[in-house]
Amino acid sequence: MVEAFYIFLLVGTILVLAAAFSSLIAFRFGAPLLLIFLSIGLVAGVDGLGIEFENYGLSYMLGSLALAIILFDSGFGTSIHSLRVAALPALALASVGVLVTASIFAVAAMFLLDFTLLEGLLLGSIVGSTDAAAVFFLLRIGGINIRDQVRSTLEVESGTNDPMAIFLTIALVEVIASGKGIAGIDLGFLLLFIEEMSLGVIFGLLGGMMIVWVLNHMTTDRSLAPIFVLALALLVFAFTGAIGGSGFLAVYVAGIYAGNRKMFAKQAIARFHEGLTWLAQIIMFLVLGLLATPSQFLGILVPAITLALFLVFVARPLAVWLSLLPFQFTQQETGFVAWVGLRGAVSILLAIMPILGGLENGTVFFNAAFIIVMVSLLLQGWTIKPVAQKLGLIIPRRMGEVDKVELDLPGKSTHELVSYRVMTDSAVLKGERIPRWAMPSLVIRDGKSVRYQYAGRLQEDDQVYLFVNPTYIRLLDRLFASHAPVEADDEDFFGAFAISPARPARELDAAYGPGLLSPTEQNMTIAALMTHRLGGKAEYADRVRFGSVVLIIRELDEQDEIRSLGVSLEPVEPATTLPIFINMREIAHRVRDRLRKYRGKPNSRPGATGG
Repeated sequence: MVEAFYIFLLVGTILVLAAAFSSLIAFRFGAPLLLIFLSIGLVAGVDGLGIEFENYGLSYMLGSLALAIILFDSGFGTSIHSLRVAALPALALASVGVLVTASIFAVAAMFLLDFTLLEGLLLGSIVGSTDAAAVFFLLRIGGINIRDQVRSTLEVESGTNDPMAIFLTIALVEVIASGKGIAGIDLGFLLLFIEEMSLGVIFGLLGGMMIVWVLNHMTTDRSLAPIFVLALALLVFAFTGAIGGSGFLAVYVAGIYAGNRKMFAKQAIARFHEGLTWLAQIIMFLVLGLLATPSQFLGILVPAITLALFLVFVARPLAVWLSLLPFQFTQQETGFVAWVGLRGAVSILLAIMPILGGLENGTVFFNAAFIIVMVSLLLQGWTIKPVAQKLGLIIPRRMGEVDKVELDLPGKSTHELVSYRVMTDSAVLKGERIPRWAMPSLVIRDGKSVRYQYAGRLQEDDQVYLFVNPTYIRLLDRLFASHAPVEADDEDFFGAFAISPARPARELDAAYGPGLLSPTEQNMTIAALMTHRLGGKAEYADRVRFGSVVLIIRELDEQDEIRSLGVSLEPVEPATTLPIFINMREIAHRVRDRLRKYRGKPNSRPGATGG
């Protein structure tokens, strides 16, 4: 018994280490981590090195626990700003998008796997959500710099669509197992969903408040803070699930609330949970990989691959397009959101439910979902950055690299201690002064500490320590960051010349009109006009078309007001000439143009006369 324990621990440790070392490959080549972790599990499994593991119940419990940890960390790292700019489109994708994806996918599953409608809906629900871990890794670490609203929408969607997929999967398993068929889906189905989501949001907020309160009133030992947070987050997850709510939604909401409040030892908590999330991902993916039996894939390989391609090229794009119709996403942005629909561990985890529920085709669901996930990661995971480049969504960086460390101060101090390394070509190295609201204290130069007052002019590689209000840290980043490299296509992106945002908007109408602006808009400045056309919130690299030209936001000031605008005389070509991925406003413009064109045509019917 003792020897068996050590052997089990040895094998498990070796697998975890192999997965951890393999992450270096992912960082180097941009490979989806989930694909690598799953592959290690498959290689070590029954058809590889021969490790037999068939405990579906334990796998589901371990996977659910790991997913709760991942979702809390995802929420903890989501800023209020990201939530504000992306909440509505992300929630539309997480609710309507999952439902539409599952429904469209169900039709294909009925034909290709000889499923009933309910079985097709069940498989569609299993693969209906995107994978938070894969999306966060590829967008945050993969060097893909896209417009903030698009990035935030994808990240918030990946964190919020899991509860919908989990609810649909569990409910459909129960309906199919009961033998009631379609008649089992009634009004109670909808009421149960509303109850679960409502309880998830309510107890998520209450749980987030509890976490912040406990941390700020138990400041005796900084090393215990991450343990408190972990335990309290799992308490929120377990309690909400026990009373019939969505524990996954609750733990995500609790993470968002806690992550956007001032907390004791917040940086230590963030670092701890970042490492813990990596471990949770590795364990979950390895366990799910071990659970699979590749020799069973052959019987459904062709229909499963076909379903994966249908999901990638038909079901997901249609669901995204319908969900984002009311929002002001360009054709390219909607197409990109449709492509970044990576399926991952959640889909494989949910595929265990039909087996645990005793369904007749339980193994078919699991194997089909596993193949679909692998195809999704192979096809989409490797191509996200090339697709973003092809669609012209990669925006030039506002600044180069910045090397900083943020340190919490004890008690309820309104300041933090921030350490910056002076980078090559940074603004502060070129003589730009540090603002008065920042309080520089110490400079480390050549291994020796010098008070800032006596350090003289800052030098490259100096380590500068400053006390600063946390809300102003991002402004200091611009001073200490290296100069952003000028790419060859920056001029193409931002336009050949600049225009002052303070000039009257009527000048645009006079130069590129007439008829571009309404009477109200003509009385605005160009900056106010841009903000108005963008729905009240301007972001770096936003673009607005005015007749034959496009105005692009080049720079924002400290108050996020437009400081500089570029003018492009060559508007970006649409991603496709087909009328897809266009929003409601664009549809209305196209219909209006067609009607004007139609009314302007002379009557060409045979025998028609002008009198």
